Amino acid sequence: MSVPSNTFLTTAAIGNREDLSDVIYRISPTQTPFISMSAKAKASNTLHEWQTQNLAAAVTNNAAAEGDNPTAKAVTPTVRLNNRTQISVKTVTVSGTELAMNPAGRKNELAYQMTLAGLELRRDMESSATQLDVLATSPRQSRGLLGWVVDNTSVGAGNTLSSYINNTGNTNGTLRAYTETQLKAVAQLVYTAGGDPDVLMMPPALKQTFSSFTGNSTRMDKGEDQKLYASVDVYVSDFGELKAVPNRFMRTRDVYLLEMDKWAIAYLRPFTTMELAKAGDNETREMLAEWCVEARAPKANGAIYDVQ
Repeated sequence: MSVPSNTFLTTAAIGNREDLSDVIYRISPTQTPFISMSAKAKASNTLHEWQTQNLAAAVTNNAAAEGDNPTAKAVTPTVRLNNRTQISVKTVTVSGTELAMNPAGRKNELAYQMTLAGLELRRDMESSATQLDVLATSPRQSRGLLGWVVDNTSVGAGNTLSSYINNTGNTNGTLRAYTETQLKAVAQLVYTAGGDPDVLMMPPALKQTFSSFTGNSTRMDKGEDQKLYASVDVYVSDFGELKAVPNRFMRTRDVYLLEMDKWAIAYLRPFTTMELAKAGDNETREMLAEWCVEARAPKANGAIYDVQ
């Protein structure tokens, strides 16, 4: 069928508006499981300190003679731990001209960019909280999981664990396959040390490996809803249940068994937005948080390092 003569077509039109959706879609992940699951605490100094207490070893033959003159038990002193607060910051500058525009998908460019800055700041903090192994003073840096979880571990050949007592860093060992045997061994170590971990945190690739662990169960598909369940989200060990939590921002070679009520993020300054001085035709805002990881009982946790 031919087009009637003199029909005005879009190909000749000059004033048609562009078709730009008023919705902006984000693909970048924003989940921060470790920070989100940790308690919030208050820091009052850049050197944040707290104490832990170990009980004396159990005495099997604790049987006193009748009428015996008592002897005072040996006192186990507390252990003083500390971490440095880290200033994590994002700065946004938007020109006066852009602020006068009518952008698609948001009413105000500065407010939109500050929303993104907040999401990015939490991602940065999650990466720091899981990957940093030592505290530092210039600039200040908080010790993360890699530096705290060193007491109940399985490591590859040549690995040197971090030390939160001496503030020395981690040296990676030889990579090896991630196995259920390693998980069972570390779970036993943590239990023997007095911990009751409830979260198994691991990177995405190792989460898939974990889902292939068989335990002592038989996998089944639910034919009535035509779904095949290939994932495992809860692991019931001999020492309690572990919720499997994938984490995109941790190192790809680490797996953590965490007792989450023994972790906190201590804030010297919680998330704060500041308006910075004008230096031209623009508006500048800075968002920051000053914080550190508080490991309330490092020995209540465990780790499997150097796995793939």
